[in-house]
Amino acid sequence: MSGPTHRPATVSLPGDRTVAYTDYGSADGTPVLFLHGTPGSRRLAELFDTVAESHGIRLLALDRPGYGHSSPWPERTVRDTARIVSPVLDDAGIDTAGVIAFSGGAPYAFASAATHPDRIDRLDVVAGATPPHVVDAHPPVQRLLGRMATTTPRLLRAAFRVNAWLARHRDPSFVVGQYTTGDAADAVPGHAAEIVRADFLEAFATHRSGAVTEFRHAASDWTVAFDDIDSRVRLWHGTDDTNVPLSGARRLESEFRNAELRVRSGADHLQTLLRSAPDILAGYP
Repeated sequence: MSGPTHRPATVSLPGDRTVAYTDYGSADGTPVLFLHGTPGSRRLAELFDTVAESHGIRLLALDRPGYGHSSPWPERTVRDTARIVSPVLDDAGIDTAGVIAFSGGAPYAFASAATHPDRIDRLDVVAGATPPHVVDAHPPVQRLLGRMATTTPRLLRAAFRVNAWLARHRDPSFVVGQYTTGDAADAVPGHAAEIVRADFLEAFATHRSGAVTEFRHAASDWTVAFDDIDSRVRLWHGTDDTNVPLSGARRLESEFRNAELRVRSGADHLQTLLRSAPDILAGYP
């Protein structure tokens, strides 16, 4: 078992694959798994390292396959997520954990809870992606990315390579602006903007297949039985989220047996995460 450190630990998976994760917060705290967005990496959880420690939370953040330090697994399905999450929990010496999922991490959080309810005891999904069957149409950019992931994946990988190069050489607001409305430079504090850029760069540091796979997932049936989820589910969503409009979250709420929608007035996609995650962590015993 690896102790809490900001350097990633690596866990072996079947098929000569590995998954990387990092511990944040309190070494002996209540375990909570953090699932990044699409694209993203474990580094996004750095935003909440200090607040997790102050509330006695051990925050484990992993790189899903094809991101950061984790091996590619382009043929994986949404329902394969528990085959990634369970080995990480085992390596960390954890039987059950709560989950915080941001944006594109939502389907993988739901799949883990539906297929392995013995490992996941609560879900907090922040600005979470919504499945195609609960929305009339995804925003144009999301539809384009889903279409490219399905029909021209090589072209999408090339586009991500260019985007990562631009992110590396431009101000952090270049990345922040993809998740905010209005003036991106003023939307989030400077230290948070640096972490958001670092997360984006880490996502594409080694591979680009993770994002291609997940945009393909987002555009198709997730094959998740939402009414099989026994865990308590809270959906946190902002009224000004243009990446994932609130209307989809309102419809998604009705898919669960035990769900609550908490609306953040005036918050866009990234602001919903920054405003909600500290409250979520403070609510753990």
